[in-house]
Amino acid sequence: MELYSAQLVSYLESLVPERHPVLQEMEQRAAETRFPIVGPVVGQFLYLLTRLTGARRVFEMGSGFGYSTAWFAMGVRENGGGEVYHVVWDESLSRDAQVYLSRLGLKELVRFHVSEAVAQLQQTEGLFDIIFNDINKEQYPDSLAVIKPKLRRGGLLVVDNALWHGAIFDESDDSPATEGVRQLTRILTHDPDFICSLIPLRDGVLIAQRR
Repeated sequence: MELYSAQLVSYLESLVPERHPVLQEMEQRAAETRFPIVGPVVGQFLYLLTRLTGARRVFEMGSGFGYSTAWFAMGVRENGGGEVYHVVWDESLSRDAQVYLSRLGLKELVRFHVSEAVAQLQQTEGLFDIIFNDINKEQYPDSLAVIKPKLRRGGLLVVDNALWHGAIFDESDDSPATEGVRQLTRILTHDPDFICSLIPLRDGVLIAQRR
């Protein structure tokens, strides 16, 4: 399902400042291999959120080969430094991310872990300014029990794929992934501890600030 017109997508992408050649290389890889990344429009938005909140600690649950990590790390660097956790199951993706982020001059800010994201978050000490959730969608609802106590007051939970390619609008779709996205959205929007807004960029970005 096409969520947006090609004209709108092209216009939004034209508003993103020119990216570092390594970011453009990562975008090209994603396009050629059909690997899901947040893309430049959402990447710029993640960078903006990082700068606006003054974030110094960011935890990514599901990091791919490091594209979104780079945007968070650029924001953290400009906030004075800190750390961004890159967490994936796949060792090869972790190795690729280390190469890309090294070439971007960001590797020293990033903590790389090859593990299951929810478990890694649970065992990581301290609170986070931003937690980015992009794990398997059927795991979305259960992950909140771990995420909430690890997010500082005033911190942001950022959830990718909140529109799930339009599948959430199909009443006949009761697959675990689609139901996971729907359920997480219902929980967050009805939880008095969060202020939420769903931003219709790319595949939907749900932003929830912990009160």
